[in-house]
Amino acid sequence: MAVVDLTMPKMGESITEATILKWLKQPGDFIKMDETLLEIATDKVDSEVPSTTEGILDAVLFNVNDVVPVGAVIARIKTGAVETANTTIPISPNTSEEIIYQPKQIDPVSFPGHSSQSASYQQASTNGNGMSRFYSPLVLNIAASEGISMSELEKLGGSGNEGRVTKRDILEFVNRKKSGNVSSEPRVWSQNTKVRSQEPESIYLQQDPVTYKESVQSAASNSQLTASYSGNVEIVEMDRMRKLIAKHMVDSKHTSAHVTSFTEADVTNMVLWRERIKKDFEKRENEKITFTPLFIEAIVKCIKKYPWLNSSIDGDKLIVKKDINMGMATALPSGNLIVPVIKNADQLNLVGLTKQVNALANAARTNKLKPDDTSGGSFTLTNVGSFGSLMGTPIINQPQVAILAVGAIKKRPVVIETQQGDSIAIRHMMYLSMSYDHRIIDGALGATFLNAVAKELENFDANREI
Repeated sequence: MAVVDLTMPKMGESITEATILKWLKQPGDFIKMDETLLEIATDKVDSEVPSTTEGILDAVLFNVNDVVPVGAVIARIKTGAVETANTTIPISPNTSEEIIYQPKQIDPVSFPGHSSQSASYQQASTNGNGMSRFYSPLVLNIAASEGISMSELEKLGGSGNEGRVTKRDILEFVNRKKSGNVSSEPRVWSQNTKVRSQEPESIYLQQDPVTYKESVQSAASNSQLTASYSGNVEIVEMDRMRKLIAKHMVDSKHTSAHVTSFTEADVTNMVLWRERIKKDFEKRENEKITFTPLFIEAIVKCIKKYPWLNSSIDGDKLIVKKDINMGMATALPSGNLIVPVIKNADQLNLVGLTKQVNALANAARTNKLKPDDTSGGSFTLTNVGSFGSLMGTPIINQPQVAILAVGAIKKRPVVIETQQGDSIAIRHMMYLSMSYDHRIIDGALGATFLNAVAKELENFDANREI
């Protein structure tokens, strides 16, 4: 029998890791080709991972709630197929130590700013007893960044399995060394002090040395903080998705220079047209038509006129996207938010947009979105009016440069201009707001685009055919 490695699949260009939610099979179970083996979650969407072959599940290499990088081996399946011998170091699923995974070898010398001395750090060394000792890439990079020599590493006692040095061990050693409390004797750790890290190594390994060093110091200081609360309070732990949303929002504020512009639109023609055709539309297309596809249609027309709104920033370069992939913020039953993406929205007519909007919204509500359904967005629409809000100041969905919010449609008396003069009439009015990245979108362009969208909605053809 040959052994086939099952790796964490790639689920979109911006997704680098996933959290294991549930193993549906256990070692020793028979599994068919394409049968679901486990459930995973990314910062975009929950998904299922099917088996790539048929056979007996030999081992699972990560536990529930482990964060695993894309491309890492997560399980092994025994099969009769001829495959190349597997060389990945097995990890017991029941181990209580910090999980160490190696999707690829990472040499500390490759990090900019590290001296040539970093090359002396190796993945394994030999201790005084002649035993081979393993160091994870994270531990080695912390050591290189903090100037810890290999001899100091060898003397450092580890709290992990078989005395392995974990992230917690190296960070505490860094703190003790800075405070002058480093003992010349190797530190022995009790098995009761094992603490498993929840942070994947990729968080550190993808950072530049300055940011990386700040992250290490922050992690060390945060590990020593004990929160206290006064008064009559209830402590509610954030669920996984809420934590990801919180991080995504804060990261966006730290990345983009947010500016928000506002305008209003008289959408009376559009409201009356939808009211007139919605029953016939549903009967003919078997789909309910909402305002969302009408908003998307108007935005797409304006993006073609002002393509910089459909872009992203890479350093000092503006990446203008030729494909218009419209994200639409959608509320989940849990109260969390997700952004499914309508790919190539400019190539769809109103019927096609309506079908895509309804299909993605339904998939979001029933937790059936696929990873590809939430990737590749180039511009986002959020309907804050669906909850009764008149307007909002939305946060940009990175790496995009703009997000447009539409408020609730309200009847108001407004002044309208006619050939006979000004008059006051009851009209269906709606506020629009758009947050944009001021690093590349100036106020003139942002306001011009927003008003262009408002004009498209105001000039809606009330006699158009479905």
